[in-house]
Amino acid sequence: MARDRTTILAAASAGSYWDELMLLAPTLGLSDVLYATTDLDAAQRSGVMNAAKLPDCSFSRPFSAIRCAAAAARLVLKHRPGVVISTGGAPGLLCLVAGRMIGARTLWIDSMVFSTQMSRCGKLALTVAHECWVQWEHLAQGDRPRYFGSVV
Repeated sequence: MARDRTTILAAASAGSYWDELMLLAPTLGLSDVLYATTDLDAAQRSGVMNAAKLPDCSFSRPFSAIRCAAAAARLVLKHRPGVVISTGGAPGLLCLVAGRMIGARTLWIDSMVFSTQMSRCGKLALTVAHECWVQWEHLAQGDRPRYFGSVV
């Protein structure tokens, strides 16, 4: 990756989180982007060849979360992104945490599927991420989280 451009780590679990991240991909074109997901086949189907694999995890399964946190930390330390973005899932949140620890700017975009309240990870991201955005206007609460429209 080129040194004169900001490296972005864009991380999301497979499924709708990944689909929403891919809708944002064209807006990231002026930077070097490394993608991270729990399903490399989904990345390849999306045309992403520079994707790193993260173990799937859930905070209700502590050992899987610890394993994923270690993988996220290794990934962030190896690539030293200046920005970390996630559209959801525990692996994406763990990448935000690791990014924040090395001084990266962090953005959490809560998934559109959470229309009545923020996701559990989104609520945790409020305490970690520099910016937290929701995709439903009624979920915005002033500056945290904020609403700018939906990805879809």
